[in-house]
Amino acid sequence: MGGTLSIDDTVIEKLYSNPKLSKFIGYFWSGNKHKTIKGINLVTLLYTDPNGISLPLNYRLYDKEDDLSKNDYFRMMLSEVLAWGLRPIYVTGDSWYSSKENLKFLKKQELGFMIGIAKNRQVSIVKGQYQSVESLEIEENGTIVYLKEFGEVKVFKKHFKNGMLRFYILFDKENKDLRETDKTLFTLLKTTHWIIECYHRALKQLCGINKFIVRKSEAILTHFFSSLRAFIKLELMRANELIDNWYQLQRELSIEVNRNFILEQINLKLSA
Repeated sequence: MGGTLSIDDTVIEKLYSNPKLSKFIGYFWSGNKHKTIKGINLVTLLYTDPNGISLPLNYRLYDKEDDLSKNDYFRMMLSEVLAWGLRPIYVTGDSWYSSKENLKFLKKQELGFMIGIAKNRQVSIVKGQYQSVESLEIEENGTIVYLKEFGEVKVFKKHFKNGMLRFYILFDKENKDLRETDKTLFTLLKTTHWIIECYHRALKQLCGINKFIVRKSEAILTHFFSSLRAFIKLELMRANELIDNWYQLQRELSIEVNRNFILEQINLKLSA
């Protein structure tokens, strides 16, 4: 079928909720806040098809009673999606999901991937001589290395505007010779992965995923499902060219409400 599956998670803030009253509420690291915050952790597999349509295919709310990690959820969710018959070409994720268990699982499933790795991960160019990836001289089109306890991958680095430097590894099952994969593929996959960050933002800004006051697990699950359904509706409207982007409906509604309010105030003054 093709396309790309992206894995990531986000925290839905519930700063004033009591974790003892819900199994989903806990303390999680927020990449946006750069600290641990109280809320609900949503883990999503987002599929982007070859036509650029992006939809959440599988998800989990982190449940402390499961005694599982987000990496466990990832492998479970991916196994389910593959069992449904989807065959993506690539899987993308950040460094949280780059454990050796995950990478070996992806390789066993014959899936390519582009995943971030920590700067201290051990790699070698000369067999048996390992060094941290941050100490490596990385070429513009990537450098082929042997990743410890995995195998041969191509490593890339990316500088961000805030001065941050991050590292990524690429494994291309479609092209066994990594020398023929270049920055073009890496850039494409990095751009595709960014969609899941936009999806998280849209869930919070447009789909009301953080606006609920229920405590029961069933009610929370229903609310999250409804929010994801709302996002799917927006994405399908965009794909069918009924709207230009996800934010169009909200913007036009705000304009209409403001216009009516202004006209109402003008009419009140004229009639006074």
